[in-house]
Amino acid sequence: PLHRWRYLKRRYNQSAELARALAARHDPQQFAPDILYRRKRTPSQAGLNRRQRQQNLANAFHINPKAHSRLEGRAVLLFDDVMTTGATLHEAARTLQRGGCQRVMAVVIARTQ
Repeated sequence: PLHRWRYLKRRYNQSAELARALAARHDPQQFAPDILYRRKRTPSQAGLNRRQRQQNLANAFHINPKAHSRLEGRAVLLFDDVMTTGATLHEAARTLQRGGCQRVMAVVIARTQ
């Protein structure tokens, strides 16, 4: 998820829009962009190595308190437009698992080096 200030600047979240389109074809009720949010406003990941990205994202994501019951024992599909080191997906998955999610899977559109 994007931090709210980055979302306001961009006016859209491309990953969320791609996930919304995928969910619309399968089960629109399962699209839940409000479960995970970015509380910590992190600098851009561009130019950072793996360790720096991990440090940048440490404790950046949190579970919406109203969503805990929807996560308990469930599987979640994370959607990312571009993956470089996997630090964002790793931190998001870790947060979801701490929140009671049983299994986390990911869909990535592009992979960079």
